[in-house]
Amino acid sequence: MPESTISLANAKAHLSELAERAAAGESILITKRGKAVVRLSSVAAPKKPIDATALRAVTDAQRNFTDETFLRRMREDARY
Repeated sequence: MPESTISLANAKAHLSELAERAAAGESILITKRGKAVVRLSSVAAPKKPIDATALRAVTDAQRNFTDETFLRRMREDARY
């Protein structure tokens, strides 16, 4: 999303609206005499929904590290 630019005078007049837009994820650049002085943005980036199918694919692809032979092999490798 492109950054919106607004003058300081207009920002004063429309602060509530700008705060709502920033909270929704928009970044707003406030200028004074044509020079950027403030960037208004939300405190936290909007969270993306979790794709359960992709998460399951990743976890299913991981190896089961509680396997007894795997742990035994790690202990023996560390000793020698």
